[in-house]
Amino acid sequence: MVSYNFEQRLPLAGEKRILHPSADVLLFVKQANEVRSKLHYYQFNIGDYQSHTGHLSEIEDLAYRRMLDWIYLHEKPIPKEINEVARNIRMRTHCESIAIVLQEFFICTETGWVSDRVQREIAKAGDKSRKASESARARWDADALRTQSEGNATHNTLPITQDTIKTDICPPDGGPEVKIPDCDHKGVKDLYHLHLPTLRKVEVWNAARQGYLRQRWREVATELAQTKPIDSNDVLSWWAEFFKHIGQSKFLVGKVNSKDGRAFTADLEWILKPSNFAKIVEGKYHGAY
Repeated sequence: MVSYNFEQRLPLAGEKRILHPSADVLLFVKQANEVRSKLHYYQFNIGDYQSHTGHLSEIEDLAYRRMLDWIYLHEKPIPKEINEVARNIRMRTHCESIAIVLQEFFICTETGWVSDRVQREIAKAGDKSRKASESARARWDADALRTQSEGNATHNTLPITQDTIKTDICPPDGGPEVKIPDCDHKGVKDLYHLHLPTLRKVEVWNAARQGYLRQRWREVATELAQTKPIDSNDVLSWWAEFFKHIGQSKFLVGKVNSKDGRAFTADLEWILKPSNFAKIVEGKYHGAY
């Protein structure tokens, strides 16, 4: 929060003191409005953060925290180029960890990586700032009118709050925000067991696996929502077809033996990892064996 204090000039001898907010003060406020302020602090929920990041390594956790600080401070998407991100957050030798965090917690757009959660928090802060500015302006108007009517030459100092926050970082084209349903962990696991009964059953659903599914769910839902409004059933229908697609791969379901006579068998965690997921969607495990 930036506070501006100003003083009206003192009246000359024999001169009546008359304040002109429209000419004197409002010009100052207009100039202050042209200075783009930054969001220098944000709320941090430790429990919520740990529940979503408990699976991260020390380096991945550090990269995520620094990227959060960067996007809140600059109020714009994180650059798309990994090397540029690494430079901005002072982690030039950890590009792989940065890429993992970006894929899991952010959405890639034409202008860079964005976060739904960060967008909501910045918008909330912007609304709070706007209301504070309007309240300060209303107090000034009331004081100025009272001063003029009374012919009062008393010296007045007024703090003006001006920290308007840009809130259009997502979506980048300025269009309506894409709404996606919350991740249905149980629904996806049930579909996995239904359509891939021969693969390893999910017995433990830890933070790492939850994180992988949340990111893949968000990627799928965001893509589906580009053409029409969707709900959880639409996303689950996609996952059902996806698991059927996996069932058509002899390699993924353990029907192909390697040179040592053993067969590889996928499980849900392996399927949800970013590189494996992309290869499955592209059909790279569906060749002739």
